[in-house]
Amino acid sequence: MDEGDLRHLRRCVELAAEALEKGDEPFGSVLVSADGKTLAEGHNEVASGDRTRHPEFELARWSASHLTPEERAGATVYTSGEHCPMCAAAHAWVGLGRIVYAVSSEQLSTWLTGLGVPPSPVRPLPIHEVAPGVTVEGPAEELSDQVHALHRRFHRGKP
Repeated sequence: MDEGDLRHLRRCVELAAEALEKGDEPFGSVLVSADGKTLAEGHNEVASGDRTRHPEFELARWSASHLTPEERAGATVYTSGEHCPMCAAAHAWVGLGRIVYAVSSEQLSTWLTGLGVPPSPVRPLPIHEVAPGVTVEGPAEELSDQVHALHRRFHRGKP
């Protein structure tokens, strides 16, 4: 992971904070082309009632409509949290390239358990168990405290 990767991950954390400010779960993602151009970005919108409105899933859909298979394969999805199984499957099905995440599903699960959050209805599998052909990098330990603080604020209302 290099400084360019960290720059994109920092943007993901900013998007996660935007989601939190809108009353949503703090997750953010950015889709970047092979030449480093930001193509699309988003944050969680599950507060709408549709629990599939994860930014990673939305970026997979966007890429399927707007990019060639070659462009998708060369793209990178940066995200504040490791893809859930639904998002990892969508990523693989549309043929996106690398995934880089700030915090792992294991880290997040540990934090949420500590906050007394009920378990998810979907088992938090690592990306490589759902989409073994996808190149994955993460976590970025330098962003862990920031992401943890966002989840604490969402689930407990504390800084």
